[in-house]
Amino acid sequence: MQQGLRLPLLHSLRTYDREAFKGDLGAGLTTAIMLVPQGMAYAMLAGLDPIIGLYAAALPTAIYAFMGTSRVLAVGPVAMVSLLVAGAVAPMAGADPVLYAAYAGLLMLLVGALQFGMGMARLGFLVKYLSHPVIAGFTSAAALIIGFSQLKHILGVPIERSHHIHTILLQAIEQASAIHVATLTIAVATVLTLLVWKKAAPRFPRFLFVVAGGTLAVWGLDLGASGVAMVGTVPRGLPSFAMPTIDLKALEALIPSALAIAFVGFMESIAVAKNFARQGGYEVDADQELRALGMANLGGAFFQGYPVTGGFSRTAVNAEAGAVTGLAGLVTAFVVAMALLFLTPLFFYMPKAVLAGIIMTAVFGLIDVREAKHLWKVARPDLVLMGLTFVATLTLGIELGIGVGVGASLLWFVISNAKPHVAVLGRLPDSTLYRNLDRYPDATVTDGVIALRIDGPLFFANTAFLTDTVAGLVERSSYLISAVIVEAGAIGSVDASGAAAVVDLGASLKSRGIELWLSTVRGPVLDALVLGGIHDAVPADHIVASVHDAMLRIGEGRE
Repeated sequence: MQQGLRLPLLHSLRTYDREAFKGDLGAGLTTAIMLVPQGMAYAMLAGLDPIIGLYAAALPTAIYAFMGTSRVLAVGPVAMVSLLVAGAVAPMAGADPVLYAAYAGLLMLLVGALQFGMGMARLGFLVKYLSHPVIAGFTSAAALIIGFSQLKHILGVPIERSHHIHTILLQAIEQASAIHVATLTIAVATVLTLLVWKKAAPRFPRFLFVVAGGTLAVWGLDLGASGVAMVGTVPRGLPSFAMPTIDLKALEALIPSALAIAFVGFMESIAVAKNFARQGGYEVDADQELRALGMANLGGAFFQGYPVTGGFSRTAVNAEAGAVTGLAGLVTAFVVAMALLFLTPLFFYMPKAVLAGIIMTAVFGLIDVREAKHLWKVARPDLVLMGLTFVATLTLGIELGIGVGVGASLLWFVISNAKPHVAVLGRLPDSTLYRNLDRYPDATVTDGVIALRIDGPLFFANTAFLTDTVAGLVERSSYLISAVIVEAGAIGSVDASGAAAVVDLGASLKSRGIELWLSTVRGPVLDALVLGGIHDAVPADHIVASVHDAMLRIGEGRE
């Protein structure tokens, strides 16, 4: 367990100084000012009482501060995970707030256990299999779903929860005549104010400003009496210890969503952490990040929280405000705890329209139009993957959407590698280098010898392609072929089927009086070929260091 109990913060504090403390103190205060209204807003997005957002922002933030390897990552409730929680819990709990909170806590426990277990098993590398186009398509669609899910709070009309935008829009249109003007005015003013302040003064505490302004307006003008929805009574004090309710039936139903949240949450967190680590010139440990997030969620599950992860906007603010170590996170957690102890009466008149406006502006930046334009220019198959994931998420829902994206990404990998790039090689003039004839037309070939390079792994899906390609080259040659040289430097791996295919190719060519030569074979690939019986078809001295070595030996054999 020593691996799981690493506390990187303590190592950072060994060389701590006064300047670093000033940076962490200022950053922690600034991030807390942003986190309090955001945490309440995201809890509302998840379908929970806003106060649970503060519960989820306190202890988990402190736990990550001790265990995380990122110096600036701000952990807490985020929009994407909140939407996933709503999708998982709402169908099970219905309108029962107590049951809803219990299932959210159970989900947090599951997510924490999964992430910590993955970290202990060193499975941090799995996030690499979530390709960037899939992530971009998923987050763009989820941003739209998140935004439209707030229409009921922005328009002040009852709209049933749905993951389908067209359903939400139809309900909103049907109730257009019932729109609450005061509520809509507050929401629009919130969004416009946040956008203006973000552009004019990014470090200005704009979230606190709109929350304070909206709350004062509702209180001073008595807008609650005219129908503006308010947060209402918020219990004062820190969350009490409570064992999550272990309902086996609910546990089974929540596992798929817990897996999705564990992966998506870690994906978002590690992407943000790595981005700022790169800027700061240090490294983050993916496995330790999993363990830290896992423990943050496990701890929060016993104190009435719901799943958390690292968020981009708060992390950016934390970094800009001067965070140096995880101590900034401890400051943030302390300020949130003080808010729970002393400031909750001030939340009574806070309009839900302000919280909805905060969510709307937070998700605007998730719609990745720039990535779509970039993929159109450089990799259109990836754009198709992004578009497929986007459409699937919008039409099928969050969990199925990312599942379709990952499945399509893996399928495309198999399809694209089923026909790897093959280059026929020729010798560059006055050199011992052999290059692709299509790109170097002045390169020369040796009569009766075909040299080719395979750019990709050899596995079950492309064994027939290898055999057909070599056979085609031999058949189309205007010379009687006596040798085929395969430059294998770009073959990074080979499975049992691939190794068998190379052996069969060597035997097939040998039966026709053609020698098979292999050059630049990587060690692990050669080991697999030897185990597959390559020497039954290709003599050991036909496996050489370069194409030129093979050509020289073939020439010696002809003399």
